[in-house]
Amino acid sequence: MEKNPTSLWVVAAVMRDDKGRVFLQKRPENKNLAGLWEFPGGKIDAGETPEIALARELYEELSIHVRVEDIAPITFASEILPVKIAGKAKHLILLLFDVHKWNGEVIATESLETGWFFPHEMDELKMPPADIPLVKFLQK
Repeated sequence: MEKNPTSLWVVAAVMRDDKGRVFLQKRPENKNLAGLWEFPGGKIDAGETPEIALARELYEELSIHVRVEDIAPITFASEILPVKIAGKAKHLILLLFDVHKWNGEVIATESLETGWFFPHEMDELKMPPADIPLVKFLQK
């Protein structure tokens, strides 16, 4: 393992429907870990709080509006990424939030495949390594 990898801060949302299923999407073919199921979200830009970054990402990815006060922290995961980015090892810190309310219809703009899954069904899905401990947490 490379010493002092660069930290990559990422936010992700647990969005549940009225049946308790969680929204997931497949990573697009043009991105690292393409084709794996993931929670919606993305990188935190400079000057953003995690909550503001998540609200922005959900608008960009799913065309929904989320108020910061409707975002609550759940847990986090820490993972060294298996690939280098720009020649540098990256340490992913994935912050998971509960998004219990949003405005608008969920329309994926980047992912061709989406779905609503009960936490116990997620074991059957191929997901990025950092998402696995988050799934286990949701299954408790």
